[in-house]
Amino acid sequence: MQDKGGKIKPTHLLYKSNLSYQRMNEYLKDLMEKEFVMEKEEKGKKFYFLTDKGSMFLQEYNRLVEFTESFGL
Repeated sequence: MQDKGGKIKPTHLLYKSNLSYQRMNEYLKDLMEKEFVMEKEEKGKKFYFLTDKGSMFLQEYNRLVEFTESFGL
């Protein structure tokens, strides 16, 4: 999602997530409630966007992963 300006079509997200449609929608609902992702319509098509809060979470998560890997955890 980050390489596309933080937006993705639902179908592409479904393919990339390798989840069932129902499971993906459950996760998206949870992410939208937490304001990590938002849904918008552009030119009649639905897209999901990574919010600033979602982007900051991913940065911190990646930092945590790097930290734990550097100590072999």
